Amino acid sequence: MKFKIFLILPIIAWLLLTACSKGQQGKAEAKPRRGLTYWCASNPQEYKLAKELVKAWNQRHPEIPVKLQTLPASQSSEEVLLAAIAGKTTPDICSNMWPGAMDEFIAAGGLLRLDTFPDFRSYVTERVMEDQLKTFQAKDGGYYQLPWKTNPIMVFYNKKIFRKAGVQPPLVTYSQFLSAAQKIVQDFDGDGQIDHWMLYRDIKPIWWQRLFDYYPFYICASGGRTLFEADSIVFNNQASVKVFRFFQTMYRRGYMPVTQFQGDQFLAERLATQISGPWLVAHIQKFAPADFEYGIMPIPKPDDYQGAVYTYGDPKNISIFNNTKHPRAAWQFAKWLISRHADQRLLEICDQIPMRKNLLSDSSFIAYFKAKPQMKMFALQAPFTRGVDGVADLKEIFNIISQEYEASVIYGRRPPEEAIERAAKRVKVIREWNR
Repeated sequence: MKFKIFLILPIIAWLLLTACSKGQQGKAEAKPRRGLTYWCASNPQEYKLAKELVKAWNQRHPEIPVKLQTLPASQSSEEVLLAAIAGKTTPDICSNMWPGAMDEFIAAGGLLRLDTFPDFRSYVTERVMEDQLKTFQAKDGGYYQLPWKTNPIMVFYNKKIFRKAGVQPPLVTYSQFLSAAQKIVQDFDGDGQIDHWMLYRDIKPIWWQRLFDYYPFYICASGGRTLFEADSIVFNNQASVKVFRFFQTMYRRGYMPVTQFQGDQFLAERLATQISGPWLVAHIQKFAPADFEYGIMPIPKPDDYQGAVYTYGDPKNISIFNNTKHPRAAWQFAKWLISRHADQRLLEICDQIPMRKNLLSDSSFIAYFKAKPQMKMFALQAPFTRGVDGVADLKEIFNIISQEYEASVIYGRRPPEEAIERAAKRVKVIREWNR
């Protein structure tokens, strides 16, 4: 009897182990649930938009559901995405891609090349102008970002201040802007203090400050060029010199204060103009006094410039990551994020401009622009925007330009020609050092 028990016990143990092994093996071999993970920006408006679009997608495509997450908190979304690429924890798709970080993402092997999809070019060129699309092309000739939205940087102006000084907008050229500043920057009430400044910019030499003074003015003065062409430095040119000289003149004549203000001086009606993007429209509508009057005009150009007026567009685009298990479904979802319906909701929820041809004549958007006529100026400017170059070390490059801008423009320590040349040489050293 004991002998039989000793024989049976090992058999039972073996059966239990086998069953456990089969259970584990079956679990391991079970196919993962089909689905996509989508990261959007964390601001409330874009999260609301993404939540709505994901819900609509999931109702239409239950076979490939999308899980929505906001970008994890960090100093910058670029740091988060690079860390995710290194750790192989990226989402399938993200809609907060800054073109300036593309080289780093591509070099890290994190992104899927989108022009490998057969309908990429036909779909995108129906929506985006060819010359605008080309600005997002990578060095290897491929496209790793889907153009989504642009926020043209333009000049807001206070209508009451302009009227009081006898200034008629728009101010098209540098000389017109300087002439208007001479009339506006006065002591009208005789108390010995300047009543209004023409313009104010933060004087700290922080890289992103240049995206709201030097860079949009440079893009305008150069006819739509950026800092690089075919990986070569091209900003060491007369367009940059003219921009530096214009702002240097503004400071030298006292039209811009060399100080740091607290609070919104434009809404306080201390500033005649403000350089900003379309997000300022919603800010004005929410916080400005009831009698506040403003208009919007393009970035002024050099007096001898001929051609279309361009500006910086502060674009954000959409990318698919290499770790996706469902690239075709991710591509279909990416197209849904830039569909006509999605663009309409981008306008209505976020007050941001989609990169889409014929915005003002498309029936899908007529009601929005009728309700918010100020946004028409940004829609007209949108086709004539440029982003930033997708080169490594871009923040360091803008920091160098900012340092030379501070020395030459704000404090007049060196001529614009010398400052631009110094910036180009320093950028060249940085790029060679970091290769």
